[in-house]
Amino acid sequence: MATTRQAFEVGDNVVYPKHGVGRVVAIEESEIAGTKLVMYVLRFDKEKMTLKVPVSKVEAVGMRKLSSEATLRDALQTLKGKPRIKRIMWSRRAQEYEAKINSGDLVSIAEVVRDLHRAEDQPEQSYSERQIFEAAISRLAREVAAMKNIDEPTAQKEIEQHLKAA
Repeated sequence: MATTRQAFEVGDNVVYPKHGVGRVVAIEESEIAGTKLVMYVLRFDKEKMTLKVPVSKVEAVGMRKLSSEATLRDALQTLKGKPRIKRIMWSRRAQEYEAKINSGDLVSIAEVVRDLHRAEDQPEQSYSERQIFEAAISRLAREVAAMKNIDEPTAQKEIEQHLKAA
């Protein structure tokens, strides 16, 4: 196997689509079933979880660096848009929202936050709507916090300001 240039360094913040923002804490070699693998060791502090990702699988799982400033601007602009709620069964919509959250795409996650956000004068969300909204806003806030070097609650307040500006 040809040695590929490692895209991430120890200490880098990265986005793993299914888990959000983590930090590369080590790069180690392991031998599994007689094959030597170079792996990134990722730490997700919020979930208190460590994950090992083979360097060769980074693209397949969608692991990436933090979003660009332009992508962040697009995501924050998306929050100001009008909610687009499809007229389909909630279970189908919930699956679509989960897929968007797990895609790791910042703009897609912002769409979920925008579509599920409820202003003070709107009816309450169902339990499952609230769960998906909380997952999406948390995922978005973690990436914004990592990008701007602020804490997650501050990032969440900033996101909520953009929602209220809509």
